[in-house]
Amino acid sequence: MELIDKVYIDGALVTPHGAELFDLHNPATAEVIGQVRLGDEVDARTAIAAAKRAFPQFARTGKAERIGWLERMAAAVTARAADLREAVIEEYGAPAARAEWTTAYAASVLRDAARTLDHYDFSRRIGTARVTMEPLGVVGVITPWNANAGFICSKLAMVIASGSTAVVKPSEMSALQTRIVIEALHEAGVPPGVWNIVNGRGETVGAELARHPDVAKISFTGSTATGRAILRAGSETFKRTTLELGGKSPMVILDDADFATAAPLALQAGFMNSGQACLAGTRILVQRARLQEFETAVVAALQHCKAGDPRDPETAIGPMVSRRQWDRVQSYIREGEAEGARLLAGGTGLPDGVDRGWFVKPTVFTDVRNDMVIAREEIFGPVLAIIPYETADDAVAIANDTDYGLHAYVVGADVERARRVADRLVAGRVIINGAPMEPLAPFGGFKHSGIGRENGVFGLEAYLEPKAVMG
Repeated sequence: MELIDKVYIDGALVTPHGAELFDLHNPATAEVIGQVRLGDEVDARTAIAAAKRAFPQFARTGKAERIGWLERMAAAVTARAADLREAVIEEYGAPAARAEWTTAYAASVLRDAARTLDHYDFSRRIGTARVTMEPLGVVGVITPWNANAGFICSKLAMVIASGSTAVVKPSEMSALQTRIVIEALHEAGVPPGVWNIVNGRGETVGAELARHPDVAKISFTGSTATGRAILRAGSETFKRTTLELGGKSPMVILDDADFATAAPLALQAGFMNSGQACLAGTRILVQRARLQEFETAVVAALQHCKAGDPRDPETAIGPMVSRRQWDRVQSYIREGEAEGARLLAGGTGLPDGVDRGWFVKPTVFTDVRNDMVIAREEIFGPVLAIIPYETADDAVAIANDTDYGLHAYVVGADVERARRVADRLVAGRVIINGAPMEPLAPFGGFKHSGIGRENGVFGLEAYLEPKAVMG
């Protein structure tokens, strides 16, 4: 059993002041596989002080220096790809293909930041003024358990590109991944104090970052409820915030769609990352006249959505990250049944052939109304809701009738018509007919899905403030 008993502050691994030991589990077996010693408020303040000391000099570095560090960080993460992939499978339970993607993403976001920085002009003329984009200072970064390594790297990439410094509070449930990322990034030779990582709980380390006067910005990915708490805590010191929060994304299947393609796309979008994804397309909107036809196509496509051992190459859906998350998803399935939604597939309990671990049956409800709990609240598991609509206008209205606005999907044979529907959806990103993600396009949400954007130029400028000089 592994013990992780160090945090990374001022360029070195150090023993934290905090003494709490937190159990790490393999969610595919429910067994304890290690422990992490958690930092506390004292460790957070020590890390903030280190980042504050490093900021003045780092803010004066040039683009070429920062690009060099980002490229070395990407190379270092790539060199540890096999170790990181193994940790993602063991600690998070991601299916092998998803673990492979996650590992590659952690390195690619660093290269994307270097590419963005290379083409970015920090100074421009606006009339008679010279406007410069200035780094903010110390950034508090808080990352989630569903993609911990990727979020550490993506957020640190933009912090370094901007010339700011950072203190990262990763998910305490992802300490194996965090340890590998720390070891890799240390090899890149970034000056001490520029980035610091403190394992700890949200109510201790995270709360200290949110309220500390020396932290200029918080970049947080996680639940909407925690995002609200961060906004309240940060308002006292006028912190800049980037909040990437929850989602209840619609998958709009237009009436001209080919269901042989649309049904697998809907399941892929809904079950991505074992359903533990903020951008999962969990509300599937289908024209009522074709509902039965679509249900048949979904049942057929579900034959390829196996839940089980994440190391099995045929597995599409891994376990929930924790027993608490498993219980949460089970409660939503029971809620859907109690509300009168028709269970098309799945249900409560473990999948067939599985006798341990925190696995959920791939579950699809149909005849769902958009006012039902399973259509309103983010479940964060492999549970989908098929909602009938009458017309395309009706579909748009249902899709937008949500507190969230992070992501949306449209599927249709007439691409121009699909684009017109996409233009009417209130979401930070819309995917048409399964198009690939553009890594430099902005990512973030409307409404309760967050504030601000990440990735590319929009993501870089979230860590910068304009300063105008005249005369």
